[in-house]
Amino acid sequence: MSTYHLDHLQYLETEAIHIMREVASEFERPALLFSGGKDSICLLRLAEKAFRPSDIPMPFLNVDTGHHFPELNTFRDARARELGGRLIVRKVEDAIASGIAIPNPGEVSRNRLQIPTLLAAIEEFRFDCAIGGARRDEEKARAKERFFSFRDSFGQWDPKNQRPEIWNLYNGRVNAGEHMRVFPLSNWTEMDVWEYIKRENLAVPTIYFSHRRECVRRQGQWLPVTSILPPKPSEEVRELVVRVRTIGDIISTGMIESPANTVDDILVEIAAARVTERGSRADDKASEAAMEDRKKQGYF
Repeated sequence: MSTYHLDHLQYLETEAIHIMREVASEFERPALLFSGGKDSICLLRLAEKAFRPSDIPMPFLNVDTGHHFPELNTFRDARARELGGRLIVRKVEDAIASGIAIPNPGEVSRNRLQIPTLLAAIEEFRFDCAIGGARRDEEKARAKERFFSFRDSFGQWDPKNQRPEIWNLYNGRVNAGEHMRVFPLSNWTEMDVWEYIKRENLAVPTIYFSHRRECVRRQGQWLPVTSILPPKPSEEVRELVVRVRTIGDIISTGMIESPANTVDDILVEIAAARVTERGSRADDKASEAAMEDRKKQGYF
């Protein structure tokens, strides 16, 4: 009698597909969070494998801060069209105008303002589940997540009050107004994501590969020069060959100097890296507790 052994990527894939199908069977109105970043690109491939030849049974949801890289939004829109999926975009700018999100005086980053924008979208469409691409290896708060992460009627997360997940059994029961965040990539690493992108031959936004961009040195990293947050008079603008490891707002995403212009080059670079990918995000470096505080309030 022959046996079939899954390799590492195949095991992660089957685990994630199982979770995707659990969501489809347990929830009435799920959504898949899709930004166009590398993790959500993998989520879409997994959704294809979980549900094709049927349509993917959930819309794609993105919260646009207005500070996104243009390349990211272009890729997001094109990929959604290619898959024939319904893309729902809710903008922080509109949430500010309607009073849903209220910026503090002098606040430039819109990370905090994504929270009420997302929660308003979940309420608007009555989503009872939102699938996200967060991974436990990214940073400390996300390492505390279960696959199924319960959110109360205020959209808040309590890391000390999570449901047990014994024998791969998931409790997806929610009352009206509550919802679940589900993270099929929880056990993946940055290396796994790029190896999967290579194996599946997935397209990714061009800013993941080396390109020339004007940058300034700020908070110990290279940040792209933008009209949103222009360089200070004392800062030297330099044109560098850079790429991104993780994509956030254009004002907080650190660029790394890199010649990597293929997926193989990126895999070699990650293997030698001594800083986590979110170590290049200025918004996360501000405080070790920053992400956990945002997540408790309803962040992704």
